[in-house]
Amino acid sequence: MQSCEISADSTDDPLSSGLRRKRQPRIVVIGAGLAGLSAAKALLESGFTDVTVLEATDRIGGRVQSVQLGHATFELGATWIHGSHGNPVYHLAEDNGLLEETTDSERSVGRISLYSKNGVAYHLTNSGQRIPKDVVEEFSDLYNEVYNLTQEFFQRGKPVNAESQNSVGVFTRDVVRKRVKADPDDTEAVKRLKLAMIQQYLKVESCESSSHSMDEVSLSEFGEWTEIPGAHHVIPCGFIKIVEILARSIPKSVIQLRKPVKCIHWNQSVSKEIERVADHNSDLPEENKASNVFVECEDCEFIPADHVIVTVSLGVLKKRHESLFHPRLPEEKVMAIEKLGINTTDKIFLEFEEPFWSSECNSIQFVWEDEAESESLTYPEELWYKKICSFDVLYPPERYGHVLSGWICGEEALIMEKCDDETVAETCTEMLRKFTGNPNIPKPRRILRSSWGSNPHFRGSYSYTQVGSSGADVEKLAKPLPYAESSKAPPMQVMFSGEATHRKYYSTTHGAVLSGQREAARLIEMYQDLLQ
Repeated sequence: MQSCEISADSTDDPLSSGLRRKRQPRIVVIGAGLAGLSAAKALLESGFTDVTVLEATDRIGGRVQSVQLGHATFELGATWIHGSHGNPVYHLAEDNGLLEETTDSERSVGRISLYSKNGVAYHLTNSGQRIPKDVVEEFSDLYNEVYNLTQEFFQRGKPVNAESQNSVGVFTRDVVRKRVKADPDDTEAVKRLKLAMIQQYLKVESCESSSHSMDEVSLSEFGEWTEIPGAHHVIPCGFIKIVEILARSIPKSVIQLRKPVKCIHWNQSVSKEIERVADHNSDLPEENKASNVFVECEDCEFIPADHVIVTVSLGVLKKRHESLFHPRLPEEKVMAIEKLGINTTDKIFLEFEEPFWSSECNSIQFVWEDEAESESLTYPEELWYKKICSFDVLYPPERYGHVLSGWICGEEALIMEKCDDETVAETCTEMLRKFTGNPNIPKPRRILRSSWGSNPHFRGSYSYTQVGSSGADVEKLAKPLPYAESSKAPPMQVMFSGEATHRKYYSTTHGAVLSGQREAARLIEMYQDLLQ
């Protein structure tokens, strides 16, 4: 059996010689994604010298994962910089010459299809017909009008009626459906197409929200998420460049890869095993034996700390909070973790020898005509592919080749993740043949896809405010432990960062970066006398 060891505190760090009389606090950051790297960077630049970043996987970046295939870079995770004004990710990219604009300056396009400002979305039905452009535009205007109504419940404090069940999906489907049916100018055939389009648009919205269904997204809280003004951008050389920029000023010795954490022992709740090892370790400094926090790693190492910044995903917290913290988290924080939502949004990249789509087509949207009156967006396991909402055309082809990027979310994404590449490629090809009416579409030459839901280090893509949760739960999740008002113990032993902890910018890369900077700022303020 592997023996456990407690790391001794280094006392010969030349960087800390000027702060010898007041020991530098030991800070452990768990996770080397955008939040963790942002926190570590800010701490080191402010003068902290005892900072350690523990990363469970073999790479930095977290939910940023850029994959190089040939001359092109494909994003399995974060893809766009959403907005520019005051966006720290935008400014990092802009300052380093990484940007390419994909939307008009102040206008978001489609909320998913943002690879190109040019071209037209093709809305195709499962009978192989393209829905006329004017019908699509009329429906899109109606849908966007109702979408704007969903924002008003939070922004204007409008009361939510019982019929909506406080659900974005239920409200949107009901209002759009009533307006479509009441339109005196449409034929019954057009009305039926528009009714079927409701579900397709809600699938797109679910992928954007990373929810299983928009029925699960809180109507009363939906409008609190804030869009930063300005254009959307991609980074042609890969979003991972942002990660590399953040890591550039962090010494390599600070970041430990393949170092998963088993448990965070906080509030001096040192286990008997730690005490036993400490009693028999004469070389261990006395201050280590009395540490407020010990981070127990899977390899049996115990790392003493004064402060731990936890940046793991909400999905990991949902799965592991009971075993990850000792003592267990306060009930208020556990409730926040349980009430807030996270699910999976996956991408499926298909590379073809030649394009079968027209040069003006920037995306293929799948409209199932038999879903005109559907209430649910949950499918039997064998019909998982019906949750694929669309395939975007990656632009320009000179960079990417002839590649489509598909979107799928929710429980069906998890089913897709269990399938092998051959099955997914064959299923997607059959779907494209069916909707385009072209039986001669060849199978793709290559497939690449994400698997955020089944990855034990993420367990989902990003967070949303689930029905029954609110921004107050985000604040509770972000609140450091122990709570100052209920404890005389040393403050801020365990701190929380990551996109799910940002009340206005959850689900975004800038939310993750800002949350890491926020937690670093707490410690900088706490130790301002020491750092001067």
